[in-house]
Amino acid sequence: MAASSREHVLSIYRLLLKESKKFPSYNYRTYALRRVRDAFRENRTVKEAQRVEELLNIARKNLAIIQRQVCVGQMYEAQKTVVEQEKQKSS
Repeated sequence: MAASSREHVLSIYRLLLKESKKFPSYNYRTYALRRVRDAFRENRTVKEAQRVEELLNIARKNLAIIQRQVCVGQMYEAQKTVVEQEKQKSS
């Protein structure tokens, strides 16, 4: 993988993690973070330029989906879960 491809991959990965952390719902947030990490770990050994580009396109589409879902989630914020309430008390 070329250095510039590696930079793009890491950039998309960071953006996906950053956007996933914005979910107001604990369950969606943890699910999105887990899926992003798992998908990148699963494909970490891919070396073919064409396949890397395909995966980057998929990641860009997923980033747009996450951004839209975060926006919708913030409009209709639900009640905090017990896990989130306990974290706030302990902080």
